[in-house]
Amino acid sequence: MQVSTITCRKLHTTKIIGFFPCGAESFLDLQATAGYAHPMGTKSDTEVYTLVVEVGRKDGDGLPDTATGAAILCYASGRDEAEAVRETVQLLKQADMAPLDVSGYGTASDRKAQGDDPGAEERELMARAKAENAVIVAQITPFDD
Repeated sequence: MQVSTITCRKLHTTKIIGFFPCGAESFLDLQATAGYAHPMGTKSDTEVYTLVVEVGRKDGDGLPDTATGAAILCYASGRDEAEAVRETVQLLKQADMAPLDVSGYGTASDRKAQGDDPGAEERELMARAKAENAVIVAQITPFDD
């Protein structure tokens, strides 16, 4: 899969955040994140959490016109899951999205303990999120009613 990239500034360094497009060409235009600065800890003290964020509609969100919202699969680094959720929600709000609900599925080891073994592609994205201390938006699924 080809990953498009956008940038987000954290701790005065540029972070790369990848996403897979959902078919909408302008989806997730995160120009607003250029001035974002919030400490997330160092790479060594963070974990990567699997999150699914449900978003509603908001002007300028880039979702297809027929969509009523979307589910966004993210891999987010943080010292704990609460921090990963806060960072992800903050980023999506800056991208003109309207987060409604976040479901956390834990770290890769948490998921494996529950019988859900992340595949190689997921592990690669998780490793990237940890290495870059970033939020990776991996999949966007628009909801149509």
